[in-house]
Amino acid sequence: MATITQLTLYNDALLECGERFLASLTENREPRRLLDQVWASGGVAYILERGQWNFATRSQQLDYDSSISPGFGYSRAFDKPTDYCCTRAVCSDEFFREPLIRHVDEGGYWYSDLDTIYVRYVSSDPNYGMNLNKWPQTFREVVAVHFASKIISKLSNSSITTTDLEKKRDHMLKVAKNSSAQQEPTQFPPIGSWSRARNRFPNRRDGGNSSNNGSLIG
Repeated sequence: MATITQLTLYNDALLECGERFLASLTENREPRRLLDQVWASGGVAYILERGQWNFATRSQQLDYDSSISPGFGYSRAFDKPTDYCCTRAVCSDEFFREPLIRHVDEGGYWYSDLDTIYVRYVSSDPNYGMNLNKWPQTFREVVAVHFASKIISKLSNSSITTTDLEKKRDHMLKVAKNSSAQQEPTQFPPIGSWSRARNRFPNRRDGGNSSNNGSLIG
């Protein structure tokens, strides 16, 4: 995988705009200043928030915030991590086999009646989503086109429009999200209560076995 830096990302965006590349991040040119503004205002986070990216996924155990006492409804509040971009799963177990149905996402918190929850989310941490060298090529290309779409209207010598680049970005985003989804391991639906009850009886005749983690054996 090719090394990605902030400079190479900027130059990818300038290529989309038909602009001359930057030699450094200190070059005194308007395109660099515009791209700096997109970077500083959350240009990468915008794309991180729009997909279930495997390379940016982080799992954490969260204990409730004892300083918050909800006035009604669920009794426990959980702070969202500072690097949170979007949710992939909220579960009651550390193996993420039991989705936590009874919870709400509101006002920067998750609310539940449990003392501890387990969350899997897309992260903007430098070791996750903001680690540019973990970016798949498809994601890199989406970010570059997004940056280009934000500055193209300021470049007077370009015949490319903001709409052109936004359409291209949205198409490439679908491709990148599909690519990320294909990298997921095979998932099986959770075993229901009726099936779990049957598994307690050793003499069942179901023509096969199933493990408690939902995978098939034999």
